[in-house]
Amino acid sequence: MEQVEFEGAGVRLVADAAGPADGQPLLFLHGGGQTRQSWGTALREASARGYRAYALDLRGHGESQWSPDGIYDLDRFADDTRAVVRALARPPVLVGASLGGLASLIVASSAPPVVAGLVLVDIAVRMELEGAREIGAFMTAAPDGFGSVEEAADAVAAYLPHRPRPDDTSGLLRNLRQRADGRWVWHWDPAFITVKPGRQGLGPENTDYLATSARQLAVPTLLVRGGRSRVVSKEGAAEFLEMVPHARLADVAEADHMVAGDANDRFNEAVFGFLGGLTAPAG
Repeated sequence: MEQVEFEGAGVRLVADAAGPADGQPLLFLHGGGQTRQSWGTALREASARGYRAYALDLRGHGESQWSPDGIYDLDRFADDTRAVVRALARPPVLVGASLGGLASLIVASSAPPVVAGLVLVDIAVRMELEGAREIGAFMTAAPDGFGSVEEAADAVAAYLPHRPRPDDTSGLLRNLRQRADGRWVWHWDPAFITVKPGRQGLGPENTDYLATSARQLAVPTLLVRGGRSRVVSKEGAAEFLEMVPHARLADVAEADHMVAGDANDRFNEAVFGFLGGLTAPAG
């Protein structure tokens, strides 16, 4: 695995890359408040299957540059994604979770198409307001951070009670940064959730905008839904399939909103089964 950089729409973006240089490109985009590290297992699996896989830190997240003006809206994230797509050797398949999926949906709807396919991970046009509010509440619950990594792990365990709390919390360091005062804060720009102009990520005000994008999709599309998701309901998934009749649905029964983290094997089975029907990964 190697670290690479891309020029986004006015910001520097950092990604991990793996797999043969001549493989079919896959571009993984994480959800809001996460980092590229959330795709670690999927990236290794893609590489082993012969794909050229990239896991990108969205602007303001992880090691990517923060928005100079503090503005984070869907069009900014979509513009960054377009810039990365143009920089790749050939059109990639976009695999986007939550916020990354919304940006991917917008880019994938371009005419003529600029990508080879689209995988949306527990995100669709209509999102359940209660689930979106739960995510927002977790992200804003500790504005001054945590006194220790263990304290942060306790907060995650309370938010994700269906996941066993790991004995070794060192993996959480990938999503935290330590301030000069010793406090641990999430590895994203606080302005991401405090500055609100433009089209924000999970807001219901984006429904019409996203529905237009969905109806314009002409590329192969897969929606992976967490069976226990509180963000995408069965009705929301069905509505998306009506908008995009050629799309396929994979319902991962044991997963919540963060499907890849909750049920990685089932996630990989669904995604790579879909990808295998599109194009040979190598060459």
